[in-house]
Amino acid sequence: MRKVHEATVSVEAYSPAEELFNRRRRTAGLFLGPAILLVLLMAPLPVSLAAHRLAAILAMMVVLWITEALPLAVTALIGPVLAIVLGVVPARAAFAPFADPIIFLFIGSFMLAEAMFVHGLDRRIAFSALSSRLVGSSPTRILMVFGGVTAFISMWISNTATTAMMFPIGLSIVAHLTQGREGEEGSREFSTAMMLICAFGASIGGIGTTIGTPPNLIGIGMLNRIAGADITFFRWMLLGVPIVILLFTFLVVYFYFRSLRGLEFDTSKSAKIGEELQRLGPLSAGQRNVLIAFGATVTLWLFPGVLAILGLGQTPFARAYNAAVPESVAAMTGAILLFVMPLRWRARQFTLTWEEAVRIDWGIILLFGGGLAMGELAFSTGLAESMGRGIASFLPVQSEAALTILFTAVAIVMSEAASNTASANMVVPIAIAVSQAAGISPIQPALGATLGASMGFMLPISTPPNAIVYSSGHVPITAMIRHGIVLDIAGFVVIVGLLLGLGRIF
Repeated sequence: MRKVHEATVSVEAYSPAEELFNRRRRTAGLFLGPAILLVLLMAPLPVSLAAHRLAAILAMMVVLWITEALPLAVTALIGPVLAIVLGVVPARAAFAPFADPIIFLFIGSFMLAEAMFVHGLDRRIAFSALSSRLVGSSPTRILMVFGGVTAFISMWISNTATTAMMFPIGLSIVAHLTQGREGEEGSREFSTAMMLICAFGASIGGIGTTIGTPPNLIGIGMLNRIAGADITFFRWMLLGVPIVILLFTFLVVYFYFRSLRGLEFDTSKSAKIGEELQRLGPLSAGQRNVLIAFGATVTLWLFPGVLAILGLGQTPFARAYNAAVPESVAAMTGAILLFVMPLRWRARQFTLTWEEAVRIDWGIILLFGGGLAMGELAFSTGLAESMGRGIASFLPVQSEAALTILFTAVAIVMSEAASNTASANMVVPIAIAVSQAAGISPIQPALGATLGASMGFMLPISTPPNAIVYSSGHVPITAMIRHGIVLDIAGFVVIVGLLLGLGRIF
């Protein structure tokens, strides 16, 4: 039985030079972070005592997040703990965001993803698509379907787990189709493109839904708690899905003209992909149950949007439904179904066991809770307001469009040096604070920061999916940088363009 974390760890690797760089970076962070904390605690700052102390804590957390000197979740816990110890806020207020409803949306969706992985539903979806006759032996269609399946699955489970699952499938396809052509220029380019579209497609796909990647829920949660903006699952998809479609289309077209034009493979070799699907056998009871639970959850998520399309979004029934079945309850409903839908009734064996359920990434949940807590404290102490006014005073233009452009770019750059979750935790609250100080709506700038944090395509250290495919040996570092920067620029243009064009739906 497979586990998400085992699959991820088994393929994620860095070169010796990168390991040395990471070690030095973490060592520097262990000393630099506490030093910055002490210096800022002693330095005079023109803010209240609580805001002063919180500024020192946040500065240390930023250093620890960027250098990854400690596990990201541990750094997220350090912030609220130090805020309590230094008298910034009482314990109840500091830890309250860890029980935010969005935390339970995380937990429920993670359990659904774990069940999908445990029962191999993700692999069945992948091989079913790749063995289609429409794919054939065309390198472009193979790349498009492989990347498209990766992006689709990543809309519903983490991009890291998706890449870990699709990575060996991609390696198998590359091995089958390039056998006997190793070292040829076309084959090398195809191999690189297959690996990169696995990582890039997973990161792009995560943008499509609120649960696709942690930055989405971080941005939504902060906008809700700090700015009072309620962004539903359906409304997010109205923006996220077009971004996914545009970026993925650009990626396929880009790789076609850069790597695949004129390349052909032997039809008999592509037939081997279908053999993998045959080995999976018929749909199992576990896969069927996961499909039912997953389908029920998505239906509950999308139902308010359907009512809105039908003009019934403000009816008493719609308001009662939204109050009774918020998105966190829908996610937990789907997760609970996994524990009551039987695989073998006589043996009392159900779709998901508790031992399997607790394998979800609790670190991401704690990281999200810590980031949410620190963002809320920044506003309650007045620190965010002071920072917002200070930054806004230096900006030559303070329009909604200018701030959206600025914070989208900042988040993209930050995501190259830090994890996407840490980048969102750092940039989103600043975007909200500056927008409020400038007297404009924070929604579009904060969404730009949220979406920009999911970029980061240039380096193996930028995202776990990048590190996973880099370990294959098919992706030279120069190729990742060259292709990654092109996708970063395309992502910036698409995100800003759609936010300014469609952002009014929020």
